[in-house]
Amino acid sequence: MYSKTILIVDDEPRTRQGLKKVLDQWCEGKYQVIMAENGEEAIHIVGRQQIHVLLTDIRMPEMTGLAMLQQIRSQGQTPVVILISAYSEFAYAQEAIRLGVVNYLLKPISKSDLIDAVENALGVEAKQTRATIIEKVVDDKLLQVNEKSQTAGERIREAIHYIDTHLQEELTLKELADYIHLNPSYLSVLFKEQMELTFSEYVTRQRMQRAKELLISTSLPISDIAEQSGYRTAKYFIKIFKELEGITPSTYRKSVR
Repeated sequence: MYSKTILIVDDEPRTRQGLKKVLDQWCEGKYQVIMAENGEEAIHIVGRQQIHVLLTDIRMPEMTGLAMLQQIRSQGQTPVVILISAYSEFAYAQEAIRLGVVNYLLKPISKSDLIDAVENALGVEAKQTRATIIEKVVDDKLLQVNEKSQTAGERIREAIHYIDTHLQEELTLKELADYIHLNPSYLSVLFKEQMELTFSEYVTRQRMQRAKELLISTSLPISDIAEQSGYRTAKYFIKIFKELEGITPSTYRKSVR
């Protein structure tokens, strides 16, 4: 199973095959490198599978590289793009930037320039993926709590830090109170007063956020995600998840991918 897919689009057979050969040797099977000879074929490929990095010539018969990118973007796909051309096309720069182009390579392309550009594009793609995951899993209530924690008392900040770093373990109010040297009843009142969430509500929301991130970013079985989110059984995890999200973890995973 490939971790990422790179698509090369160029109407010149020798160019696209040469680029593929360099990238295949460089990535040693870690990434899937595929080719398309024109914009129409590339759009068809992107409609069938996720493309992470797209290298495309600007000037191609029937459809330019930028016209192809516009269609791909209109379909909701957002690969990181590297433009390639036999001559300087700076007139296209503004439109290229709008379409997510991160690099511009002039033919003939050296091996080192190609590899550097692709490595950079993969780094950009990884950051975009992470940002997308955060956007999908973020809990507005937890954002509010995070803001409140900045001005909370030292003991409550200690409590928040302890919870966040021990989510995978069994957490109890007594254990937390012992750790920060407070009476459990007093901690319960103080936590609710300063965070506007009870201890158990905060723990559950943080565990759900971790679970959602794992559901989106990994292919781990539900049982493993349950365990890494602090639940002893998958059955109980699924029950809690469905109560809060309205759907099962499996359905959630399918809906956001």
